[in-house]
Amino acid sequence: MFMTHDELWNQALSEIEVNLTRANFITWFKQTAVANLQDGVVTLSVPNGFAKEWLKTKYHKFILRAVRNINHDVKDVDYIIGQYKPADVERKRPAYEKRHTSENTLGSAEFNEEFTLRDITIDPDTNLNPRYTFETFIVGSFNELAHAAARSIVKSLGGSYNPLFIYGGVGLGKTHLIQAVGNEVLKHAGKPRVLYVPTERFMGEVVEALSTQGMGRLKEKYRSVDLLIIDDIQFIGRTEKMQEEFFHIFNTLYQSNKQILISSDRHPKAIPTLEERLRSRFEGGMIADIGLPDRETRMMILKTKTETKGVVVPEEVLWFIADSIKTNIRELEGALNRVVISSKLANNPITLDETKKILAHTALEPRRFTSFKKVLRCVAEFYDLNEKELIDRSRRKEVVRPRQIAMYLLREDLKSSFPFIGEKLGKKDHTTVIHACKKITQELKNNPTLEEEIRAVREKMYSL
Repeated sequence: MFMTHDELWNQALSEIEVNLTRANFITWFKQTAVANLQDGVVTLSVPNGFAKEWLKTKYHKFILRAVRNINHDVKDVDYIIGQYKPADVERKRPAYEKRHTSENTLGSAEFNEEFTLRDITIDPDTNLNPRYTFETFIVGSFNELAHAAARSIVKSLGGSYNPLFIYGGVGLGKTHLIQAVGNEVLKHAGKPRVLYVPTERFMGEVVEALSTQGMGRLKEKYRSVDLLIIDDIQFIGRTEKMQEEFFHIFNTLYQSNKQILISSDRHPKAIPTLEERLRSRFEGGMIADIGLPDRETRMMILKTKTETKGVVVPEEVLWFIADSIKTNIRELEGALNRVVISSKLANNPITLDETKKILAHTALEPRRFTSFKKVLRCVAEFYDLNEKELIDRSRRKEVVRPRQIAMYLLREDLKSSFPFIGEKLGKKDHTTVIHACKKITQELKNNPTLEEEIRAVREKMYSL
């Protein structure tokens, strides 16, 4: 089947999206396109040198895997800095290509708008996506506290819930909720100044400002807003300089009664390298978590998506998707997109049997499995250690605890024997491993912070 560059990239993006937070997906993939496909090499056009380096070092394997899943002849992906071309370049393509595209059309203009990345209209002044609103946010028992707190700060910026810290697993709607706050605040009289920034973008801006002596301008930019929304704050724990700059910006806004809204994939106490002065400030406001959606809520989310997109999908198909993907709302939407796009490209009706075939690989993806090396790597990264420190005989407190957690995960998730775990982790006696596993198991009953840490480590283990 003939497939244009745009169609290839749109399908690849639906695969890539489920591996990233929504904020990072928009930040790094919004202005990308396939510029060429020749001799098994896909050439990806990116907006600037910073994006080129970031995609090559951080997301190359996701990009290559996604493109290969669609076109098995692809061997590699290359990156060039080029002008982003919007979808209207379709009119300039040769007639031969247009005929083939029309035969495999994706349907109405509304369908194209909802199922491609091309039409995401990010506000350049606020970085907000106008599609994220309270009206399109599904509320259930798993997120009602976070939703109520978010609604509350809209009515009273800089009031009692300042800062508001919302945390939860990947793909559960944190980005949607915090951007909905920003979009709602923009409706207020007086035009409040709102700025939404993913943490990785903030870090990039700080690096660039330091290299160009522009820190003064950068600080003024952040200090002038009425509502600052920071997404994925857990990444800021990587360097002391980033934490220092954010600390000063935070203090200035807080002392001026400006609202600060923060999201994270974990509780502040579970961010291992976060400075105590930042942690205490985050905990000084309101902390709300977003849990996992139940079956009925997942179904409601899917129905809302189909209504928004103007697509008719049989209810049995929606139930199948809801039962197949239980822990990630973004994956739910990605699976729905994949089913609808595939049926449109093949010009086939959406049926349960076809859906099972399209999503067959979802249940078999390697992210569902882990290994000894992955457990060690993820535990070490989470607690900001070297893998070698977990294996060595060090008795330092900051090493002993993560080592016990690694032992627990190896026992619980890999069913490794106690002697095997002891031999691999510092040549410990098997009784030491038994003690560690019992200790962690017992503590999990009364320590929600430890439970959150292990959940975050597991999430990372199964996403690699």
